[in-house]
Amino acid sequence: MSILQVNNLKKIYTTRFGSNQVQALVNINFNVEEGEYVAIMGESGSGKTTLLNILAALDKPTSGSVLLQGKDIVGINDKEISVFRRENLGFVFQDFNLLDNFSLKDNIFLPLVLQNLPHNKMEQRLKPIVAKLGISEILNKYPYEVSGGQKQRAAVARALITGPKLILADEPTGALDSKAADSLLRLFGSINDDGQTILMVTHSIKAASNAKRVLFIKDGEVFHQIYSGDAGKDEMYTKISDTLAMLQAGGENNE
Repeated sequence: MSILQVNNLKKIYTTRFGSNQVQALVNINFNVEEGEYVAIMGESGSGKTTLLNILAALDKPTSGSVLLQGKDIVGINDKEISVFRRENLGFVFQDFNLLDNFSLKDNIFLPLVLQNLPHNKMEQRLKPIVAKLGISEILNKYPYEVSGGQKQRAAVARALITGPKLILADEPTGALDSKAADSLLRLFGSINDDGQTILMVTHSIKAASNAKRVLFIKDGEVFHQIYSGDAGKDEMYTKISDTLAMLQAGGENNE
């Protein structure tokens, strides 16, 4: 069953005085099945950040639709969009987006506080998540007191605690060292094995090779996709590297 359907998505930016138009997305079409783990890759300027912003309901397309479990998020009005985003989407960012004056626990609780959930229910939701993420012992610490990997685990906990239909991850390993990145990718795999749908934008071939499907964006369009199938991570790494080399070569040939 498709949890996310992206249909004929187009995004055109007009310069301040309307003299020029930049087409960031041309005609994007793809579905994400419930429980899938999808990575989106592409060179800088390919349109993947614009796409992520639209999927996150942070921007609106010029035309097309984005259906999350059948509901078109493009048509949601500004008053309702924050509530919709909070109740349906979980976010994991490269720079963590944790509040330094809040403990890790309070950072994780924040979306539930905004939902006015009773404290005892917040605690019930918290315990199994932080146990799985291995951060139960550091919940009272502040972001500046813990490592980058621990910050990102807290950010993942914050994304999971609302029970989102879809997790959107934007370069989640970008600010981590290799050991912390490997740990986070194993964690994403485990979360996905539990049934969580994940859509990740990344420049990292290593991160993308952990996904079950990789979409490649070029010049605002879905250029190619790879399914992992029975392929191991090393084989996926090679396939992704070869596809990115083909994308780059195509760009050079067009110049």
